[in-house]
Amino acid sequence: MFGLVRLVIFAAIAFVAGVLYERNNASEACKAAGGQYARGLCNTNGGVDG
Repeated sequence: MFGLVRLVIFAAIAFVAGVLYERNNASEACKAAGGQYARGLCNTNGGVDG
């Protein structure tokens, strides 16, 4: 029984680590493109309207 609980805990930790890793990669890519990364979105001020 403890093995199943430990598996769920480790899976949750791995999931959170993966989300943080991908958010960091997205932030770095946004900065490299000259944009500002805020609230999970990249704003480059150069879209269709601009």
